[in-house]
Amino acid sequence: MTITTAIVGYGNLGRSAETLIKAQPDLELFGIFSRRSELDTDTPVYPVDSINDYADQIDVLYLCLGSATDIPEQAPDFAKHFTTVDTYDNHKQLPHHYATMNAVAGEAGNVAIIATGWDPGLFSLNRVLGAAVFPEPQQNTFWGRGLSQGHSNAIRGVEGVKYGVQYTIPREDAIAAAKAGNGADIDGKDAHLRQCWIVADEADHDRITDTIVNMPDYFVGYQTEVHFISEEEFLRDHQGLPHGGRVITSGTLGKTKSTVEFALDLESNPDFTAAVLVAYGRAAARLKAEGKTGAFTVLEVPPYLLSTKSLEDLIAQDL
Repeated sequence: MTITTAIVGYGNLGRSAETLIKAQPDLELFGIFSRRSELDTDTPVYPVDSINDYADQIDVLYLCLGSATDIPEQAPDFAKHFTTVDTYDNHKQLPHHYATMNAVAGEAGNVAIIATGWDPGLFSLNRVLGAAVFPEPQQNTFWGRGLSQGHSNAIRGVEGVKYGVQYTIPREDAIAAAKAGNGADIDGKDAHLRQCWIVADEADHDRITDTIVNMPDYFVGYQTEVHFISEEEFLRDHQGLPHGGRVITSGTLGKTKSTVEFALDLESNPDFTAAVLVAYGRAAARLKAEGKTGAFTVLEVPPYLLSTKSLEDLIAQDL
């Protein structure tokens, strides 16, 4: 079966999703919905205000939007008319987002898979799997070194910021302690540095710094550095989109100790995030075809639904 998809939003994530959808054998891209009328793409572009006119032609709608405000404000309206997949990454607000999307999608008879990507997403799965095999697991998650799309979007939303990126940098001593099974006292906020690089008028520096370091759910409680640089330096040194991280789980099994580690090293954060998003779109269409409705997290989606292979082939080849 061919799954007809569409994209809302055409930033880094949307562009990556476009490329990856076109590379899939069972997906086709109907078009991109955007507030902008002209995009640098060969894919048909439609005004987002007209999106509901195409609801019966689209199986899955990929929400390539920012987590700071766009997804919380817009995703519920999209879920009234479409089966959706998003990459919402505000961990503390996930229960609320899940409840909202479950209510809206369930009433509309649609599926909404939320918080795909790698964290939340694949890291979420590995935290559950790693912890499940140890009677008393010790678990630590590290992010970076890399550029955080969600945090970068958040700082770019601060008034007066012309350009901005945020890098998350883990402490090597904290990683070593976690691998040795001594991570009980490691706090995620203490184990990482959030480093911001910003272009803005000098008169706004103090206000922007204060706004960022006091931003709830993103920077409060973290060691945060805010650096202001020239536009030339920013465009020269901060155009890449690398990221990565690891989930480390350790514990005692009888009289022995074991460690489980899941790690990612990503040259392009949006490419990998989009790849996970696209795969979960396949799962969303299959869940909808099975008559399922409401919201789903990655913890609730059977892995075989993400694959282009049949369940029978996966059992024969990959078990």
